[in-house]
Amino acid sequence: MQLGLVGLGRMGGNMRERLRRAGHEVIGYDPNPEKSDVPGLADMVAKLTMPRVIWIMVPQQFTEDTIDKLVEVLHEGDLIIDGGNSKFTDDKPRAERLAGHGIGYLDVGVSGGVWGLANGYGLMVGGAKEDVAKAQPIFDALKPEGEFGFSHAGPVGAGHYAKMVHNGIEYGLMHAYAEGYELLEASEYITDVPAVIKSWRSGTVIRSWLLDLLDLQLDDDPKLDTLRGYAEDTGEGRWTVDEAVRLAVPLNVIAASLFARFASRQEDSPTMKAVAALRNQFGGHAVKKEIG
Repeated sequence: MQLGLVGLGRMGGNMRERLRRAGHEVIGYDPNPEKSDVPGLADMVAKLTMPRVIWIMVPQQFTEDTIDKLVEVLHEGDLIIDGGNSKFTDDKPRAERLAGHGIGYLDVGVSGGVWGLANGYGLMVGGAKEDVAKAQPIFDALKPEGEFGFSHAGPVGAGHYAKMVHNGIEYGLMHAYAEGYELLEASEYITDVPAVIKSWRSGTVIRSWLLDLLDLQLDDDPKLDTLRGYAEDTGEGRWTVDEAVRLAVPLNVIAASLFARFASRQEDSPTMKAVAALRNQFGGHAVKKEIG
């Protein structure tokens, strides 16, 4: 099957390679000419046989502009797939706009990171059944081997919604492992923290790929001395918590892990300054003063 792939970064480039290994013809475009197969979007589209399937794998802020440019060169019967981390609320208006041009639209949540080339990608798809069927050979090549790793989650928007919830869960899982790591490090009983982490990787109820990745990092940096305790978020955790508020679903762990990321970016917590001031005021408890 032919596919046009827009965006050949860390994930897109590996996806192109995995698809080619599976025998598909992939023509990729990237603004970086060293990565791109063609000089421009129009050149990519011209090399594809109608009806075309175009997969967009660009940062969220560039998705709409990329689609606008594709609409100028695509035709009725073509299909656009957004595999980036777009917000699910953008999908329905986008699909309706494209439908006015006779162009189909699928939103796909993609999980797998830089390891997807070897392991495959978890895919959560939103859109019409007939559009999913058009792209099914591509999905089959990208997903891991076996029965798991792919779902047609529902109508347009469902793929990105599922990926949003996936990332919210990821926040909570990572934070639980991180808190456990800190407690092990703080304990006078544990003399080999990396060894404990390794012992959890097989046979335990908390084994997971995330735990494996923590172990790999500890192999290189047992005390994590080369890293700062600073964690960004790309939006999905916030959107997950927003949805929890809208639907009155208590997401205690996911919300706490999101707020912990916010706390990680503070050089000195204004909240804890206020707590220290209040303890000093009502109980005369000692406070640490800023010097200089």
